[in-house]
Amino acid sequence: MDFDSRRSVPSPTGASLNLYTALPGGPPRGVVQINHGLAEHAARYARFSRFLAARGFAAYAHDHRGHGFTSAPDAPQGSFGKVPAAGTVLADVAAVHDLIAAEHPGVPVIVFGHSMGSLIATSFMLRHSPRIAGAAIWNCNFSAGLLGRLAQAILAWERFRRGSDTPSRILPKLTFDAWAKEASDGRTPFDWLSRDHAEVDAYIADPLCGWDPSVGMWQAVFDFVFAGADDRNFMPVRRDLPVQMVGGGGDPESRFGKAVESLAARMRRMGFSDVTSTVYPGTRHESLNELNRDVIMADFARWAERVAPPGRDHEGRA
Repeated sequence: MDFDSRRSVPSPTGASLNLYTALPGGPPRGVVQINHGLAEHAARYARFSRFLAARGFAAYAHDHRGHGFTSAPDAPQGSFGKVPAAGTVLADVAAVHDLIAAEHPGVPVIVFGHSMGSLIATSFMLRHSPRIAGAAIWNCNFSAGLLGRLAQAILAWERFRRGSDTPSRILPKLTFDAWAKEASDGRTPFDWLSRDHAEVDAYIADPLCGWDPSVGMWQAVFDFVFAGADDRNFMPVRRDLPVQMVGGGGDPESRFGKAVESLAARMRRMGFSDVTSTVYPGTRHESLNELNRDVIMADFARWAERVAPPGRDHEGRA
């Protein structure tokens, strides 16, 4: 199942962003801006995007720098580019958001993110909550704590010894390899992604998936993690912003959904009044590619329809 269109969008960062869109038959009731995960790409969200379009939502999904078919002079595959990389990634997201505003003025926008994309979507929410109608933060983990600080120290050492644009030798062992041991069907190193073997096999066969990120890219990922771990960064966000969180009870990356529930509890303690969280039993990391994806997508659609009912503006107001 394909997107309606694919095009190149210039970003102020110098990147040429590869952007896919799926549009409903008439004027959209809302737009879902999709942020994909680490070591994958936006084309993998075509099924979800067509599902959204059938329900009246436009879907915009771009390849982040260093991923897919996006190109940037300082960011080959596996690299976000020169520091400060996290800010550069967010500037690219803002460029797509500006395009959405120009093409669908006044239409509510939900920023959506899976895994690394959830870290990016959260940071975008922290900076730009007045511009969005809601945020969907899926399969996230902001609970890195001391282990996260240790990972940052390891990455600083690797950067000093080998540079920022070379793949990290140690982080994959602490993340992908560890998760593979915690959720495996004994078939492949990527069984932790999904119980659907066909989806796992498609990921493995995809040359744009499964590569080892650079030291600098990992450092930016942890910058996003610790930005979302600090309650002070949530102060500018309006407390009535609808936020939906999704996790999997079989997902080792989110500590089997515990990290998702932890963020939801934190936000409620901070006074956010419209936070929903669901951990689907048995579901592994890629909710949209899981055996129960139809249920998960239908649940998202019901939430999104509440966030963006017909006749509402970009902040969800009548």
